[in-house]
Amino acid sequence: MVNRDDMLLLIDYNYWATARVLGAAQRALEGERDLRASIYWQAILRAMIHTMSAEWLWRVRCQERESPRKGLDPRDYPTLEALRTRWQEEEQAMRAYVAGLNDAQLSGTVRYANTKGVEFERVLWQILAHVVNHGTQHRAEAALLLTEMGYSSGDVDLIYFLAERN
Repeated sequence: MVNRDDMLLLIDYNYWATARVLGAAQRALEGERDLRASIYWQAILRAMIHTMSAEWLWRVRCQERESPRKGLDPRDYPTLEALRTRWQEEEQAMRAYVAGLNDAQLSGTVRYANTKGVEFERVLWQILAHVVNHGTQHRAEAALLLTEMGYSSGDVDLIYFLAERN
């Protein structure tokens, strides 16, 4: 079982790693004049929008006990700045939500329906761990493209976050 402090640590890590990838994306935009028109940029932006959308979707399912039938509309985030602005709002909401939980709530279950309407029940801490893990997958996809372009986000593993935090 994960306790609230453990979950807060994972949430801190999640946003630290996201900030590193978004920072690399910003450097790439500043360094590559025609990047916005490239298929690489669209893939990077799409991966990061998907990650933010999933965080929002899961928070709404868990905190508000609603089951949205679709994620955020990628067309609402045509630029990195638009994505960052919305993600900052979502980060604040997620941090506040998790900070307000207690250990018993984290061990409780959440009933929700996926975007196809199929109902599930899962343990809350497992859902939140999934959010972090899901973000790791899609940040890695974006980070690989950025690294190939010469704009690495650097190490985004949990162990590096812990070392930097200490």
